[in-house]
Amino acid sequence: MTRRSLLIATFNKGKRQELRKFLANLPFVISDLESFSSIQPVPENGETFIENASLKASGYAKQTGLLTLADDSGLEVDALSGAPGVLSARYGHEGASDAERTTALLSQISQVPGAARTARFVSVIAIASGDGRIIHISAGTCAGRIAEAPHGTNGFGYDPVFIPDGFERTFAELQTEVKNRISHRARALSGAAEFLRSLTTSSDGG
Repeated sequence: MTRRSLLIATFNKGKRQELRKFLANLPFVISDLESFSSIQPVPENGETFIENASLKASGYAKQTGLLTLADDSGLEVDALSGAPGVLSARYGHEGASDAERTTALLSQISQVPGAARTARFVSVIAIASGDGRIIHISAGTCAGRIAEAPHGTNGFGYDPVFIPDGFERTFAELQTEVKNRISHRARALSGAAEFLRSLTTSSDGG
């Protein structure tokens, strides 16, 4: 049986590797945006994670004609009224590195005591058919708190400063297998994976 193609719609290397690991056992031939030299970036100008994930999934599906999975995720810090939120990848300034964004975040909450440094990671996965129709959305969250300083080298983004509930170490200090079991993206992807499996026995989703 010929395996269907699935496009992972992200330019973020760390996220791409994480998504590939999660989806490796599915009966799809997985490609990513690096495979398309003429691909045009889709603006992420939505006001919610759902809007941005849907924009990316639909936009890249229309450009490639492939079944497309896109993730939009970010960090919501209670002491910052939910910021950086949908602007997590652009926090501080446009083009900021992971380290610069993390430094900006820690600076913003430097006077916030430990008990009030609560936060959560949010992930929304959108899947679009080859013609750009959104055919599935799933979401996941992981609650925790923001550390006083970065710790660990595993992971990417805000992982070095996020301590998930029930743990004393940051995402960047945890083993990949542990993070991939409890993370926001893992929870969103469990629903997406179930939907994708259903497509292998259905003609829906193009």
